[in-house]
Amino acid sequence: MPNERLRAAILQQGLTVASFAEDLGVDPKTVERWITKGRTPYRRHRFAVASRLKTDETYLWPDALSDDEVASFSSSEIVTVYPHRSAVPRDAWGRLFSDAENDIGILVYSGMFLAEDSEAQRALADRARAGVRVRLLFGDPESPQVAERGADEGIGEAMAAKVRNVLVLYKRLMAIDGVEARVHRTVLYNSIYFADDQVFVNTHVYGVPAYDAPIWHLRRIPGGEIVGTYMESFERVWEGARPLPTKG
Repeated sequence: MPNERLRAAILQQGLTVASFAEDLGVDPKTVERWITKGRTPYRRHRFAVASRLKTDETYLWPDALSDDEVASFSSSEIVTVYPHRSAVPRDAWGRLFSDAENDIGILVYSGMFLAEDSEAQRALADRARAGVRVRLLFGDPESPQVAERGADEGIGEAMAAKVRNVLVLYKRLMAIDGVEARVHRTVLYNSIYFADDQVFVNTHVYGVPAYDAPIWHLRRIPGGEIVGTYMESFERVWEGARPLPTKG
């Protein structure tokens, strides 16, 4: 059975079979067999392919790894766990975004702390001007989901007010080419902040403000599935969110 995922991933990177084979140091006919006949490459080649195509090995070859291998690789994606968001070093946010080369995403209800972090804001602006895609997802202040989160945290209507304030604070950033912003009406179980293959996941705990909830620092590695799960979640929310004007 042809491996259409592999074919699509190669095309998405702007590669041909020949150029991709050259990058890997293999014969183009070998790559053709991986695609047209659905052959599974040796492990060293799977790792190289996933790295070159910036995707997960398990996405390209779902049956190539055992459950134990997937679990082992996934646990290796966990860089560190902070007991509270307030325990994350302040400069970590700026460093997260300043290292991005391709894609940055932020999924929050308000994320007020980040709007007030001048270093992080400079990093986001610098990366956008350098051609990095920056996507911002905020809670719709008129939505019942934002109202419910405010009630859960015990701050009521202040949550919607925080979102409105954040939208004002981000106006300058949203005026930069390459920055896209949307509002969502989603029940968030986590806030997600990513820059390429690195992700900060701020868990949401009932009755606990976000700054007091744990944060996972994750880094994607071939064969792991945790980062991919959160990235897919971000994309689903993005697709269903309402675009905001980002110029003027």
